[in-house]
Amino acid sequence: MTLYGIPGCDTMKKARVWLDAHGVEYAFHDYKKQGIDLARLQGWADKIGWEMLLNKRGTTFRKLDDADKADIDTAKAVKLMAANPSLIKRPVVEHTRGLIVGFDSDEWEKTLG
Repeated sequence: MTLYGIPGCDTMKKARVWLDAHGVEYAFHDYKKQGIDLARLQGWADKIGWEMLLNKRGTTFRKLDDADKADIDTAKAVKLMAANPSLIKRPVVEHTRGLIVGFDSDEWEKTLG
């Protein structure tokens, strides 16, 4: 299982505490240090939709030019997220049964517990 995100993010901290408390082994992928490739982002978008991945509520999205915010489709969303990994909702968890985006302890318990 791989946990994708940014270490300083509060939601990421909650996710890591949950995983550790439940004895779930995982590899951590730091977007800030390791980046994220287009193919992986495209695969996620194909699986769950770019709308689930793109964080429109964060400061990174609000700071984008209006042209970047307009007419977003899958290809544009993937390119934006690859260029600005902070635009990706956190955390993203790849596991043997699929993909989880965001932290919800009840959902995590059902899926990973």
